[in-house]
Amino acid sequence: MSDTLPPPIWVNTKELLNSMVNDLAAHSRVAVDTESNSLHAFREQVCLLQFSTSNADYLLDPLALRDLGSLAPIFANPNIEKIFHAAEYDLICLRRDFNFTFASLFDTMQAARVLGYPAVGLDRLLGEKFGIKMDKRHQKADWAKRPLTKEQIHYARLDTHYLFDLRDVLEGELREHERLEFALEDFHRACQIEDSKQRTNGDSWTRFAGRKDLSLRELTVVAHLCKWRDREAERLNRPPYKVVMDDVFVALAKNPPEKKVDLSAAGLSEKQINLWGGVIISAVQHGLEAPLVERKQAERKDDAVLRRLEKLKLWRKDTGIKMMVESDIILPKPYLAVLSENPPRDLDELNVLMKDSPSRFDKYGLQILKVLGVKHAN
Repeated sequence: MSDTLPPPIWVNTKELLNSMVNDLAAHSRVAVDTESNSLHAFREQVCLLQFSTSNADYLLDPLALRDLGSLAPIFANPNIEKIFHAAEYDLICLRRDFNFTFASLFDTMQAARVLGYPAVGLDRLLGEKFGIKMDKRHQKADWAKRPLTKEQIHYARLDTHYLFDLRDVLEGELREHERLEFALEDFHRACQIEDSKQRTNGDSWTRFAGRKDLSLRELTVVAHLCKWRDREAERLNRPPYKVVMDDVFVALAKNPPEKKVDLSAAGLSEKQINLWGGVIISAVQHGLEAPLVERKQAERKDDAVLRRLEKLKLWRKDTGIKMMVESDIILPKPYLAVLSENPPRDLDELNVLMKDSPSRFDKYGLQILKVLGVKHAN
């Protein structure tokens, strides 16, 4: 089936970009995907954007075209539906790299989740619905390398080519099961979420701060090792784990080495010892002598808040089991904190708190009040 597809259009000049944008703007819906290099670079970036319309597939090279501002009106246009599969990560990357804003979204993975599909990967859904096979090995490819292989190009275009058909099938099922409003609200909320956190050089050690098996001194050693690793990873432009793995740092903190010969016991390879043995021992020594780092204490929630939170979690889990969906489909995670920390006193207050999900309010409002212990919630 895929052998009959015409080749995708490779977009790497301003003229081709303008032509593609004009085509996208003429359609009421476009399919979109991105490929990044998170497994191959210190700071990941979008290395490929895929677009499909009803009559063409495009592969846009952002490494050749630094200014993609002409795409901003497409993403922000509420009259052009953007069809993604697993949109969350793509939106984060597109916001981070190009400062795009979004309106009118359809996420086929979230639609499948709302329907209760046990497997929601694009390969599984396309295989189940249309008998299309995808080679997912290319997911971990280095998409910053040029030229892309024929296999990568074929894989990339399949990520968007069939999204129109999949979207229409899933919309029909959502309507049939009376869950379309749930999905549409989730799509709208995804457009509003802002998450463009940049990696801060030297702060990666804070990921270890919650570990109960590390003393403050051991955590201080890990902090000094992470600060060195972040600098080296940035210099080499590779992910920190491809310099030294996290578990090696824990081993070094618990059994501080004195000489290079001690490093292999922590899991360092001969190559790593030859390259960085001296600086690693130096970082450990600095960590043993430096002032202790401070563990950020998680804010202790009030006991009443915790009780309400647990009740909400139990209710949405039980309700999800009955509907055969994951619990966050019943009540998305952001509402857990809002409702447990600021419990509504009546339906009107709950309606305000759940203004972005009116269909869930209509279906579950009274149940939520009852779970929160609000009187006269029957």
